[in-house]
Parts: sequence; C-alpha cells; structure tokens
Amino acid sequence: MSSETVVPGGATRPAVAASWLPLVVVVLTQIQASFAVNALTVSMQGITTDLNTPATSVGTAITAGTFAMAAFILLGAKLGAKFGSRRVFQIAVVIHGLAMAAVAVSVSPTMLFIAQAASGAVIALIAPALVVFIAANYSGEQQARSIGFLAAAIPAAGVLALLIAGTFASTIGWRYSFALIVALAAVNLLLSFRLKVVPSQPAVVIDWVGAVLAAGSIILLSFGFSGLNSWGVVLATPSAPFTVLGVSPAPVLILLGAIGGQAFFVWLRRRKAAHLPQIFDLEVLKSGSEKATTFAMAAMLFVGTAANFLIPLYIQIVQGRSSFQTSISIIPYTLSIFIASSVVATLYKRYPPHQIARVGFVVVALGLVILAFTIRNEWEQFAVVIGLIILGFGQGAIVALVFNTLLSAAPKRLAGDVGAWRGLVHNISGSVGIAVASVFAVGILSAIVASSVASSQALPPELVAQVPLDSVNFVTNDHLESVLSQTSATPEQVAEAVAINEDARLRALQISLLGLAGIALLAIIPAGRMPDYIPGDIPAALSSGKEPDDDEDGLERPASRS
Repeated sequence: MSSETVVPGGATRPAVAASWLPLVVVVLTQIQASFAVNALTVSMQGITTDLNTPATSVGTAITAGTFAMAAFILLGAKLGAKFGSRRVFQIAVVIHGLAMAAVAVSVSPTMLFIAQAASGAVIALIAPALVVFIAANYSGEQQARSIGFLAAAIPAAGVLALLIAGTFASTIGWRYSFALIVALAAVNLLLSFRLKVVPSQPAVVIDWVGAVLAAGSIILLSFGFSGLNSWGVVLATPSAPFTVLGVSPAPVLILLGAIGGQAFFVWLRRRKAAHLPQIFDLEVLKSGSEKATTFAMAAMLFVGTAANFLIPLYIQIVQGRSSFQTSISIIPYTLSIFIASSVVATLYKRYPPHQIARVGFVVVALGLVILAFTIRNEWEQFAVVIGLIILGFGQGAIVALVFNTLLSAAPKRLAGDVGAWRGLVHNISGSVGIAVASVFAVGILSAIVASSVASSQALPPELVAQVPLDSVNFVTNDHLESVLSQTSATPEQVAEAVAINEDARLRALQISLLGLAGIALLAIIPAGRMPDYIPGDIPAALSSGKEPDDDEDGLERPASRS
C-alpha cells in the first residue's frame, strides 16, 4: 500500500514501504561491534589465565577501544561522506573482523591491546555509516522504527554476549566468541553489497585541525574522568602516573580536555563563518531544541551507564554472586531496554518528543527509587527485578527517542554527522557516568564507615589505626575478614567491622541510586525544550554538499503541538 507525501515546493512523492534488508545489515553490524566489547568483559577470567595477565590489562584493552572510537568518530563521518559510506563501511567491517581474529589468537596482552584499539578505531567508521544507511533507505514510520531497532541492538548484543560468550568461556574456551564475531563480519560484508550506494562527495575537504582538536579533547576528558577514582579527585594517590604539585592528574586532564573542547567549538564557528568545511557541522545543533535533545541524551546515558555500573556492584559485592550469576540477573534489565527501544516508535504519532521524554525520565526516576528502597543485604529478587525492568523501559525509550529526534531535525546529508554526534555523546556521557558514580559511591561509603567506626564502642582506636581507612572501597565480607585477620582484632571486633561494612556499602549504593533518580528528574527541564511537534520525515534529498538555509532545509515539520 502506498500513499503520497507533500514535500516543499508542492510536489508529491510516493511513500512505499522499503525492504528491511538494510536494517538487517545495520542491526547485525551494531551487534557485531557491541558484542565484541561485551564478550571481552565476560571472557575476562579466561583471558587473564591464558595470557598470564592481570584483569586490569583486559580493562585497559577495553578502554583503548572505547577511547579510539570516541576520538575518531567525527573524522569517521567525514571519511564516509568523502569516499562513500558503503565503501568505507565495507573496509571497516573487514578490518574489524581481522582485529577480532587477532583477539582470538592473541598470545600476549600487547597483541590484545593493539587489536582492541584497532577495533575501536574502525567502529568510528562504522557507527556513522549505520545512521546514513537508515537515512538513505527509510522514511517516516519505517525510519523511526529502524532507529529504535538500531538503539535496541546494543542491549541485544549485551544479552547475547552474556549467554553465548559466557557459555563459551566456561566450556570450549573464550577465543571461540571472537571467532564467531569474525564469521558475523563475513556475513555483514556479503550482505552489504545489497545496500543502496550512497553517493560519495569527493569535494568534501576534511578539517584536520578540527579533527585533531576533537580527538585530543575527547582523549583527555576520557582519561581524566576514568582516572578520578584511582588517581584521586583532587590530591594524587600513590597509583597516579604523575602529579602536578601533588594534585591528581585526573582533574588536570579534565580541565585541559574542557579547554580543548571550547577551542574545538570556537574553531568550528570560525570555519563556518568563513564558509569553510568543518569536521562537524554545527547545523546538527542549530536550534535550542536540538541542543536540549543533546542534553537529554547526555543525561540519560549518564544515568543509564552509572546505574549499569552500580547494579552489578550491588549484585556481586552486596549479594556476593559470581560474574556469571550477575550477568543472568541483569538480563531482565537489558531485555526491557531492548523492548522499549523497539516499540517506542508507536508513540510518535500520538505524542511529541518533549512529552515522551518527560514521562520517560519520570519512569527512569521511579525505577531507580524502587531499586534504592528495595535492595537489601539479602536477595529480594522480585522487587529488584521490577525496579530494573521499569528503569530499562524508561532508558530504552528515551535513548531511541532522542536519537530519532536529532536525525529527524537534520537534513539527510548530515546523517553521518548525527550518527557521529550520537556516538560521541554516548562515549563521553558513559565515561563520565561511571567515573562520577564510582567517586560518589565510594565517597559516601568512606564517610559512613568513618562515622560508624568513630561511634563504635567495640572498635578501639589502636585497632582502627591498623586498618587502612584512607583507602575504603566496596569489598566483600570475605575480603574484609581477610584484611582484619592480619590485625589484632578479636572475633567480636571482626563481626562488628563486617556489620559496619554491610550497612555502609548498602546505604552508599542506596544513596547513589537516589542521586541518579534526582538527576533523571532534573533532566525533565531540558527534555521539556525538545521539539513540540511529532517527529516527521527527514528531507528526501540525499547528500548534496549544498548548504540549505535554516528555514529551507527540506525538513517536513508538522504543525506545532502543545
């Protein structure tokens, strides 16, 4: 069944349902990229044993891939535009498959690190191309649903990694998970030849100064926020790689990254004023509603990533469950994100983005509040799972909504820039979310422990002096008992210390979850400034290199709704 859609100029075009094959390629490729990172996390124990390396080396490899992707994603969008999205995509898929093959046969931590860094760098080419394929192949409701499925592919990859990589790691070996990714890369390469060829733009000039400013700022910010907990928030800890007059390098790197970010946007504005090419087109953020949408996206990714860090912390440390048990426990959460991302498009015809986003943030806050008030030191499965599902529904709906809103508001020729911006915000917000949640939770834990120890009659000062209270962190009861066994503590004093630890870590997690709920409620403010029209179609014209006027960008905007 077809219909006609009016476009600027009074012309009409038929709206015919397009083939879902491009979406299959998009979703499978997103699963390929996301599964790789999740499989590395799930396989950590096997990797550390095989390569005779500490778990921190695996964490470093994961971080290298994430930073490489974030640093080069803006450049990746421009390379796709210049040389053709399909061609660049195919080359990137091949390189990613080879990188995964290198991970599968890794014989040293160095080889693993290089392979994962290469993987992250080519994902910077893949991510913008996926958005371009959606923009080039779908419009209207199909486009909205496609974006939802793209957003849902990330949690879907997480669930698959938990089930498949977890099973492989405990049976035939962790390396087979990455061999499976190589096979998936081959499938995606073959299917990609049936994708529509998006015309390349050879005239595109790459702004290398802007690319360097962006990459440098992102790397500084990422390392800075990642090092807050281990290097120190203000004063440097012994684990800091260097100090600046005793100050931790983390805030120094964050400050330098923020300065670099400001220089980046100043550079973009100057290039745009001089009508010169930019590494990122500011037209993506040309109005207050687009900026508000970005703030809403950042807030949701911050809250979601922080919660995704705190929930396993609760299950493993408070509940004392294994990594695999933790993986199984959070499947309802990831599935609810997947479902919400897939079905939120059905609401677009009835409600404008700002209404959906406001309700979504209320749902997210509700889920976090339920979790904060129901988690206990004993396993309360039903109440916790309900909280996780509610949180996942709100999170999945908002992530898909804000992405679709940004893409709908931009000319189709900027689809790559929208995809790059989404990946950039995703990585930076995620890094900041984990770092801030970690620092906040550990800070609350330290304060509660110090207060409880000071008021305890069972723990004398001479015993407290033997325990390193200046490095309090989330630890299991067994670990704490092991530390206290090396002191002069009596069994009664050990029991008192364990009780204080149990109470402190639980309260710290509860307060942290309530803090995230508060941030979700504050995000209602920028969400209210999101567009008040139902997301329409993105403009029909493919990349042309022509700069449209702000009020003549070919965007179909339905009448404003309150």
